[in-house]
Amino acid sequence: MSGDKPEPAQQAFVRQRWLLPSALVKELDPDGERSGRRPRRTARDWVVDFCCFLLAVLIGLTSAETLLDEDIPKSLATVDQLLGALSCGAVWLRRRWPVGLAVVMVPVSFVSNTAGGAFVVALFTLAVHRPFRYVAWVGGVSLLLNPLFYWLRPDPGTPYLLAVALGLVLTGGVVGWGMFVRSKRQLMLSLRDRARRAETEARLRAEQAQRLAREAIAREMHDVLAHRLTLLSVHAGALEFRPDAPREEIVRAAGVIRESAHEALQDLREIIGVLRAGDPDDAGRPQPTLAALEALVTESREAGMKVTLDQRVTEPAGVPASVGRTAYRIAQEGLTNARKHAPGTEVTLTVTGAPGEGLSVAVRNPVPEGEVPHVPGSGQGLIGLTERATLTGGRLEHGPVADGGFEVRAWLPWG
Repeated sequence: MSGDKPEPAQQAFVRQRWLLPSALVKELDPDGERSGRRPRRTARDWVVDFCCFLLAVLIGLTSAETLLDEDIPKSLATVDQLLGALSCGAVWLRRRWPVGLAVVMVPVSFVSNTAGGAFVVALFTLAVHRPFRYVAWVGGVSLLLNPLFYWLRPDPGTPYLLAVALGLVLTGGVVGWGMFVRSKRQLMLSLRDRARRAETEARLRAEQAQRLAREAIAREMHDVLAHRLTLLSVHAGALEFRPDAPREEIVRAAGVIRESAHEALQDLREIIGVLRAGDPDDAGRPQPTLAALEALVTESREAGMKVTLDQRVTEPAGVPASVGRTAYRIAQEGLTNARKHAPGTEVTLTVTGAPGEGLSVAVRNPVPEGEVPHVPGSGQGLIGLTERATLTGGRLEHGPVADGGFEVRAWLPWG
């Protein structure tokens, strides 16, 4: 997850985060980006807009009938109806300019009775697509003009106070309905955003778990194969430097090479099988524990190493499996390094510990005599062991000692 370049899952998350709501987010967020091209209306948008236009026309026609009962000049009635028709046509612009349409409809509806339907639609649209501060200004001005409108143009069939009250209730109902629709849309957007966030985070967690599992398999592959391949390299190097060795030694070295190659291939097959299965806990053979140290030492001795095992562990059966496995890997890597860099020397493997005191592992070898054949190595083994010991809550140190030899020391918790 580090680095300057985001991973594919992160890029997908960013794209989903910013492209999620498209047109609806732009409508709900007036302060957002508006420079881009507005998305086209969907079939549902066309149906809703047509219904709003039809509602404005029906309310306008109903209001036009009341003009016949009012004592106003015919020219003014014509102007009223013309403004109402233009207002109904302007309803189709409610999505593009909701604030501008609502502001314009306030004075238009004050002078034109037939524009009342268009004003209701514009006020509802403003409440749906804009924050409350816009609705408060437009709705507040409308409520202030409402008593004046019915005082100048009273309804012959409705008392003045009742008409004013009905106007107030109608305006409040339209605003409340629009804000309810807005809050519902925002809730749906929030839930959709949370779902996509959760899906992306789950994908990221899965990728991270897979990467950690692959890294664990890689460390396991190094720990297992380095020991086997070092045996191959050492004995092959011995055959190369001593082609005149006795037949018994050549036969024994060839047997060690054959056995080590067979074991390395077997370990490689198992690790690759785990990698293909995608389950790092599904291993073909049991993982080594502290009890396998004696077998490791025996195998090293059969390969020609001089190894002294000093094991003083109280209740060895009570060592946790993870601690015992880590101790085994440390001892295995220490013996492998000693075989590569100090062949022919007597290596001392010391394991001590007790419950509550922890488990100590030390692999020490003296300075080799004579010329040491060069065995290539990556230098990652001790780094991996240090990380492994740290993950278990312990520590690992390595370096030369006073007599010129080399020692790997580790302490692992055993509580």
